[in-house]
Amino acid sequence: MTEKKQRPVPIGDVVSGFLARRGLAKRVQQSECIEAWPSLVGEQIAAVTSALSVTPDGTRVVAVHNHGWMTELSVMEPELLRAVNGVEGRPAIRKIRFQLRR
Repeated sequence: MTEKKQRPVPIGDVVSGFLARRGLAKRVQQSECIEAWPSLVGEQIAAVTSALSVTPDGTRVVAVHNHGWMTELSVMEPELLRAVNGVEGRPAIRKIRFQLRR
């Protein structure tokens, strides 16, 4: 019985390969924009919102501090979508759903 020695593989390559084989790579890419929310929308909006999740169909769920901001952000949705979708190589967010923070 002879064992073939394999060269070490970077852990990032192993994880990327696993995610790709399981069909999870797109979901991971979608979730990256949750953490990036403040840098994508700016300080003022980030101060009154929190990105919560992204659904598989590309709807981002965002918690908002109060009704006034929820109304304002709903009107700004097209502009926010352009900012969020301006990152190349990331699956597009098609809609933002705002909900009142509890």
